[in-house]
Amino acid sequence: MNFVDKVAIRVQAGKGGDGHKSFRRELYISKGGPDGGDGGDGGDIIFEANQNQDTLASFRFEKDLKAQDGESGGKSRKHGKRGNNLVSKVPLGTQIFLDGKLLFDLTQEGQSEVIAKGGKGGFGNAHFVSSVRQAPDFAEKGEPGQKYEITLELKLIADIALVGLPNSGKSTLLSRLSNARPEIANYPFTTLVPNLGVLDLSKTKSVLIADIPGLIEGASLGKGLGHSFLRHIERTKAIIHLIDFYSDKIVEDYLIIRKELTSYSKKLANLPELIVINKIDGVDQAILDKKLEPIKKELTKKTKLMTISALSGQNLNKLKEEISLLTVLKKKTSKSLAPKLPVIKIINNPDQFKVKKLSKGLYLVIGESISRFALRTDFKNDQALLRLKDILNKRGIYKELRRKGLKSGDKVTFDPDANQYLKY
Repeated sequence: MNFVDKVAIRVQAGKGGDGHKSFRRELYISKGGPDGGDGGDGGDIIFEANQNQDTLASFRFEKDLKAQDGESGGKSRKHGKRGNNLVSKVPLGTQIFLDGKLLFDLTQEGQSEVIAKGGKGGFGNAHFVSSVRQAPDFAEKGEPGQKYEITLELKLIADIALVGLPNSGKSTLLSRLSNARPEIANYPFTTLVPNLGVLDLSKTKSVLIADIPGLIEGASLGKGLGHSFLRHIERTKAIIHLIDFYSDKIVEDYLIIRKELTSYSKKLANLPELIVINKIDGVDQAILDKKLEPIKKELTKKTKLMTISALSGQNLNKLKEEISLLTVLKKKTSKSLAPKLPVIKIINNPDQFKVKKLSKGLYLVIGESISRFALRTDFKNDQALLRLKDILNKRGIYKELRRKGLKSGDKVTFDPDANQYLKY
């Protein structure tokens, strides 16, 4: 089974290239000065929605996505090459979650989002030349790229959803209405995965129909096959409820599915609905009317009922007309039914910082901007450490360290898990 609609993966953006430390040395120029170039930025991890993709199966065996690292700088102020971005194509309707929170919802063809940003390249020593530092003997290290464990979840984007109990004829109907060729057999649960098909209503108008695997009672609680795919109905704007005419409990069949849809989502229960009784080929009209009388009493004024034979094609043209009307209802209800995505606001100032005393003689500095400076610092180079101390002093961090009790000989770290310390 190649259909996969949920997968957990790890993404790692590229590391920035290290800055280069070198000095110009040419004939007749003994002291040409520093000329080390900057490192290139690491590549980003990007996801792009593509209508030719219909499953997340490609991620089943590729759990780790890694973008290219940036190249280090070189002599003569040569800038390192930027790492290539890694662009992964995903189906329309793919949602990206981090720690259970929705980050992105890719619903438009070509829509792309940066999932993990590559690290910035480090500055070469030529970058640090100033009136008071004419021969800097240090360069920055490149930043590591962002690294996350994310979950991808696919919710099909279709105009109409076909729902019903197993063996009600959904796959046969989809094959008669559209270009889809789902597996069809005379036993329940033939459909194991959702199938999509395009129904052309005119030269300029078409609708996308999704055949959802058969639901059973308790599907919203995890029973049967269909419960795994109920989320694929969430984006549809209308439902065709297919019922087998030869069922002994037509009313019960209808109410079972209605209950499961309501239990899963109240929004689904309020979608425009068309009830279609299937397999009426060869049935006398008087018998048909008598059997359908009980279910007509269960319907609301807004719910329509019609009969077809997907196998023989009886009344399929009328069904297409009803589907066309459903798409009109879809346009009227699409605004109110559109999912609301969280608005992510950047509130914290990257220059903000906190100082914590971890133990006697050891302090931790936390802050987005200062942590990035620390990541780029070569802790084995005395000049690089002096620059970091200068930054701490200018930003008021050293003053806060002293207020927390910092004394001569104490250590300061910017990552409690790293074995790198700034000694005072």
